Amino acid sequence: MPERIAFVGVGRMGANMARRLKDCGYSVTAVYDVHRPAAEEVAREIGAVACERLADVTAAADVIITVVTNDRAMEAIFLGKKDSLLQGAKGRVFINCATLSPKVHRDLAKLARKAGAESLEACMASSIPQARQGTLYLMCGGAEATYQRVKDILVKLSNEGQTLRYIGEAGRAAEVKALVNMVMNINTAGLAEGLGLGQALGLDLAMLREVFSQTGANSRVLATDGEDMQNRDHSCFFSAEHAAKDSGIALRLAQEEKLNLPLATASLKQFTRMVKAGLGGLDKSGVAELTFKGRFKPKAKAKAKAKAKAGKPAKKAARR
Repeated sequence: MPERIAFVGVGRMGANMARRLKDCGYSVTAVYDVHRPAAEEVAREIGAVACERLADVTAAADVIITVVTNDRAMEAIFLGKKDSLLQGAKGRVFINCATLSPKVHRDLAKLARKAGAESLEACMASSIPQARQGTLYLMCGGAEATYQRVKDILVKLSNEGQTLRYIGEAGRAAEVKALVNMVMNINTAGLAEGLGLGQALGLDLAMLREVFSQTGANSRVLATDGEDMQNRDHSCFFSAEHAAKDSGIALRLAQEEKLNLPLATASLKQFTRMVKAGLGGLDKSGVAELTFKGRFKPKAKAKAKAKAKAGKPAKKAARR
């Protein structure tokens, strides 16, 4: 295992991927995070260096895995004028694991080639426990030669390769990931409405979830989020904020293709509503807070402020 590996972005996903590769015998040499205490903590744990500069991360590794939040964060680490991962990047491989706009992945692949490096998207359709256990579902896009070059690393992150898939050229895996999350978000919002209506009707929700599981209402989301919706346990594995971002990516792709997707539009509206209400840090299961009767009560002050901004006279907000 001659590759020296570094991580940029060591939140819950990135940190656990770094731990996993360290456990597998890889040399994880450097980590970087905009929240420096997080980088220092992970560095101490796995025996890596917490770099202050992105260029130092590139210098310390052969393969750099990035796990950042969105397009803007990705552009910041690759396009910075004073400090960038592309400085001294010749011969390096960047594995980019965030859910980003396909165009960003395509643009980064071109920039990497210009710098003498290679870039591969490895979009993740899993969560924190899978990152630590090495059972992520990974969808990869980029040059197939680049995929083959780093495949051994990816295998250790994806259940010994059983949940690893090469999709195609740069941007293609990002397109598939956007659709995965769009459909997941639709399912999540739909399940919240079904359980919310069941609760309003006075049905036993444990019974209702069991019936759902044996009928056409079944879904993976039912297994992961149904009980949490009922019990209001929204510990975050995939945030509502990320759900809104990813549905937005998918809908922009739909607009480019001149497609009308009313269900995706409706689910985006719900997750965006969560973010605006300050609930974006909750797990996506928290969308049930908007649909269960009596749960969500927007603050009167916030409603008055919104009305004032729209040029309307502020009135006391009515309770839902």
